[in-house]
Amino acid sequence: MKDISILFMGTPEFCVPILESLIDNYNVVGVVTQPDKEVGRHKEIKFSPIKECAVKNGILVMQPEKIRKDYDEILNRKPDLIVTCAYGQIIPKAILDCPKYGCINVHASLLPKYRGGAPMQRAIMNGDEKTGITIMYMDENMDTGNIISMREVPILDTDNLEDVHDKLSLCGKELLLETLPSIIEGTNASIKQNDSEATYAPIISREDEKLDFNQNAKDIYNHIRALSPFPGAYATLDGKIVKIYNAYIKDEFYTEKENGEIGKAYKDGLGVSCKDLELVITDVKFEGKKRMLMKDYFNGNDKEEFVGKVFNKD
Repeated sequence: MKDISILFMGTPEFCVPILESLIDNYNVVGVVTQPDKEVGRHKEIKFSPIKECAVKNGILVMQPEKIRKDYDEILNRKPDLIVTCAYGQIIPKAILDCPKYGCINVHASLLPKYRGGAPMQRAIMNGDEKTGITIMYMDENMDTGNIISMREVPILDTDNLEDVHDKLSLCGKELLLETLPSIIEGTNASIKQNDSEATYAPIISREDEKLDFNQNAKDIYNHIRALSPFPGAYATLDGKIVKIYNAYIKDEFYTEKENGEIGKAYKDGLGVSCKDLELVITDVKFEGKKRMLMKDYFNGNDKEEFVGKVFNKD
């Protein structure tokens, strides 16, 4: 369907397989992504993953600071269809009304559950056993448009954010390619969302990243994997930040330990008392150091130095 022109709007790595599949099968006439960022001490300019993909394929890239005020170049491309995925800005009505086949969004949840910018993280954090991809028509509100197609993806108890991210990215690519013909042919039967069932997934804040050892071990474990490997959940120990990327639960509970106290140092991690059971932390990054497995840290350090210390005792 190279005669169908598509404009793609997206920003993170999650969207790259989706854009690549559109490039292979349709005529992508432009890509809209967030402005370049300065990173590091030297303030080097970093392209978004979507911009890198577009440049590699010789596709025009547009990066408006505020798309609500700067969209003429987008309209001038006159696309037949606009596809968005994790773009990062609210799309104005002028753009929504532009393409003859409309604007559609590839969203990483089973709508109307988890509308918003962090659906994968919130699903894992809440201990959900499944998530999925929803393809919907866009309207002027956030993730409220009519649903065109949907596919479930299981969340395993061992999955972290990276695992779920990769599964959903692949699912999004596949479902979009299957759904596009019905959109172009006008044969899809889109359905209105039930707003009364809607839940929300706000962007992860710095406050969301901090662990609370007054919770049950399972809740803390879910919190860790929901933020691993990025940005990483954290706690403080001796007044310094410790990023925590992996752990497992032991069927033990030390009534004499306070929540957050390190009761044991196992060969592979630190046993921390929680509200109900013990959580063994196995993969960390101590402030000012590189990320490492605790078993590797113990090879050159006394593991008993941690016993009796308490996380978040500041």
